[in-house]
Amino acid sequence: MVRVAVLVSGGGTNLQALLEAEEAGKIPHGEIAMVISNNPNAYALERARVNGIPGAVISKKECGGSQAAFEAELQAVLERNGTDLIILAGFMCILSENFTSKWPKRIINVHPSLIPSFCGAGFYGLRVHEAALSYGVK
Repeated sequence: MVRVAVLVSGGGTNLQALLEAEEAGKIPHGEIAMVISNNPNAYALERARVNGIPGAVISKKECGGSQAAFEAELQAVLERNGTDLIILAGFMCILSENFTSKWPKRIINVHPSLIPSFCGAGFYGLRVHEAALSYGVK
């Protein structure tokens, strides 16, 4: 079974969709094993708690503002959890190549590079994705 860590920053609507897919048996070879947020007030952490999934908060600010310290803590938590796959589900932190290279072909970003090209007034939720697809983004 693939152990999945979902990284979030806000409400967790994408996390909720993943939880529902897992519940419906649409993710037969994976389990959401951890939710990590950089925001201690992220509602996604409550979604995780309600579903019995461990949550963690790791913020760059709490790591002294250091990208390296933030990523080292994130890496340590993921390793302690036995994470096999990372899903970035509205995670509003940039991760360095140093970090991502440790997870080759094991990171999925549900918001791949849509911001800043598709943002501004009225661009939220599905509207961002619809605009990107209309434009022809692959």
